[in-house]
Amino acid sequence: MVETTVKWLFFFFFFFSPLSVFGHGEAEIREKKTYVVHMDKTAMPESYSDHIEWYSSMIKSVVSETHVEEETRILYTYQKVFHGVAARLSKEEAGRLEQESGVVAVIPERRYELHTTRSPTFLGLERRDSENTVWEEKLMDHDVIVGVLDTGIWPESQSFNDTGMSPVPATWRGACETGRGFTKNHCNRKIVGARVFYKGYEAATGKIDEQLEYKSPRDRDGHGTHTAATVAGSPVRGANLLGYAYGTARGMAPRARIAAYKVCWVGGCFSSDILSAVDRAVADGVHVLSISLGGGISTYYRDSLSIAAFGAMEMGVFVSCSAGNGGPDPISLTNVSPWITTVGASTMDRDFPATVNLGSGRTVRGVSLYKGTTVLSKNRQYPLVYMGSNASSPDPSSFCLDGALDRRHVAGKIVICDRGVTPRVQKGQVVREAGGIGMILTNTATNGEELVADCHLLPAVAVGEKEGKMIKQYAMTSRRPTANLQILGTRLGIKPSPVVAAFSSRGPNFLTLEILKPDLVAPGVNILAAWTGDMGPSSLSSDHRRVKFNILSGTSMSCPHVSGVAALIKARHPDWSPAAIKSALLTTAYVHDNNLNPLRDASTGAPSTPYDHGAGHINPLKALDPGLVYDIGPQDYFEFLCTQDLSPSQLKVFSRHSNRICRNTLSGPGDLNYAAISAVFTENTNVSALTLHRTVTNVGPHVSSYKVVVSPFKGASVIVEPKMLNFTSKHQKLSYRITFRTKLRQKRPEFGGLVWRSSTHKVRSPIVVTWLPPL
Repeated sequence: MVETTVKWLFFFFFFFSPLSVFGHGEAEIREKKTYVVHMDKTAMPESYSDHIEWYSSMIKSVVSETHVEEETRILYTYQKVFHGVAARLSKEEAGRLEQESGVVAVIPERRYELHTTRSPTFLGLERRDSENTVWEEKLMDHDVIVGVLDTGIWPESQSFNDTGMSPVPATWRGACETGRGFTKNHCNRKIVGARVFYKGYEAATGKIDEQLEYKSPRDRDGHGTHTAATVAGSPVRGANLLGYAYGTARGMAPRARIAAYKVCWVGGCFSSDILSAVDRAVADGVHVLSISLGGGISTYYRDSLSIAAFGAMEMGVFVSCSAGNGGPDPISLTNVSPWITTVGASTMDRDFPATVNLGSGRTVRGVSLYKGTTVLSKNRQYPLVYMGSNASSPDPSSFCLDGALDRRHVAGKIVICDRGVTPRVQKGQVVREAGGIGMILTNTATNGEELVADCHLLPAVAVGEKEGKMIKQYAMTSRRPTANLQILGTRLGIKPSPVVAAFSSRGPNFLTLEILKPDLVAPGVNILAAWTGDMGPSSLSSDHRRVKFNILSGTSMSCPHVSGVAALIKARHPDWSPAAIKSALLTTAYVHDNNLNPLRDASTGAPSTPYDHGAGHINPLKALDPGLVYDIGPQDYFEFLCTQDLSPSQLKVFSRHSNRICRNTLSGPGDLNYAAISAVFTENTNVSALTLHRTVTNVGPHVSSYKVVVSPFKGASVIVEPKMLNFTSKHQKLSYRITFRTKLRQKRPEFGGLVWRSSTHKVRSPIVVTWLPPL
């Protein structure tokens, strides 16, 4: 099934995948690396007293150096979300271990990367009811605990104040681990747990330099503090970044608890550490996991995070992950497993305007978060320079890379730099070090007209691709080009919004076209949240400014928005499964902006598609009361895996329970009871009809009737049977089938939607119809 559905994508990935490696030398075979070893717990011989003893014996049996104790090889033991160990092995030893009885899989360590206070209001979370109380304060969400896997937490932030919170639930089994800069007193009723995981990182990169980084839950980087505060930060009045975005900052679920699991360090985040954190978090008792990181995808059974998330889902934990920042390229997603909620990024209706005033009299709009000691006079024009050779196509010298600018050419001037290759704020530092007094950061075709604001070290304005080309053309053709930069502060009510961020990773889902990804989008551009006290807002070592809040962009910022809303739903509906919560988020998402037009793609300006925005933009208020949900249990997800041409041994990594076997209840992957619907016609042109099945559960009024409405498609007719669903009780389940008949095979996928309407609810599912090229 997988081979036939993705054959049309094979050429792209075979020639362009960075994961392709050919040949292994002897040194590589002997070199020790970390492997995650999945074990079949039921296969333990009776001669062993416990599983840990058995795991240790298995590792010892394959190691080459008999004088080395097996304990030095084992980094972690996994017991909750799956069974096994992380161990240091040579490639030869890993090969031998994989042949041993009871060993399900031996997967090499993978490195993951981070996907880096207007949003509550923008999302409707500060709406007040007739009693003049914030609506979510009625929720008993004090007992909902969100585990945040990231770079740690800065506990002194006001966002983690626990004033007014009830005692920590007695069911919580977590701990507050200590280390440099972090004591047990740093945990409270808001931060209920804090742990560190670094064994995999140190095994791959060497010992952590404790003078440069905290080997404790304390966050030096800032990313983890920002995401944790976005999930569940307590309200902080007067929050701002150097005067920008002034207002009350608060998380999506401000009365939920936070458990910080530090898995990311200066050199990255490693899968063995991440898996141990997931394993520990589930054992500790978290209800939601927020994971703003990802790595490359290959297959479900080789994706360690996917396997761990499956185990978490089995234990009733909702898992939210960022989609990645690989957009606008297609097929750029990470975290695509159906049991993970995959979150893309969108803009809000707040902006930070700035202008570029050219000597020609032309004024160009852009954005900026600069506030510093260098100030450009409003009434003066400054020399302008562009080091590239072509206004339309950037060349290496135009990116303002470290050491690329000649002081003789840029000192005292405003420098034009093309976006890409290096971080945006780093370009400004390069310009400043070369004597430049300002920077214009121009988008390339990759970013289109999307504007992302940054807290630069010198006056700087970011502009879109079209205006950037015009500015560069002016600089290259005018005898004495000049410009002036004006920074204008904060502006609200931006239209259109939301817009899908250009950087947000896109579908389709390379592994399974029948599972639409991303699942939805949430605010991820210019997000204000708490920040570390150890790093300036630009994250550059040369930035000595210290702020309590920072503004960041990335799907890392959109993921915790969804995690926090999931916590609110869990508080309102504690008995709901992760799939029910996810369904509520998807079926209530909206697909129109504040101009009532279809959501747009920032990279092109054209309407976005479900491959860009999934089911649409998150709508928290609606998600609390979705009317109907598409529920999915662990066995259903396992049945989905049974349609993916996996061998029994490959399936075994997901079946830690001995009774998890294929019952073949699904006719294909498209029959998974997913809230999004993706119909895939195979290469066989003789197949002109395809029927998919869905079951909905009534979580609204006990007695209700829903009528179906389906958008038309050019290439297929669509018939839904029955056309009415009549519910007579709460939690009643009713099924329907949707049949697609090809009228005219299309070269590109078609997009639409299916809506079940009642007098009080609208339950929407996106639809994608794809025709694979004929053989």
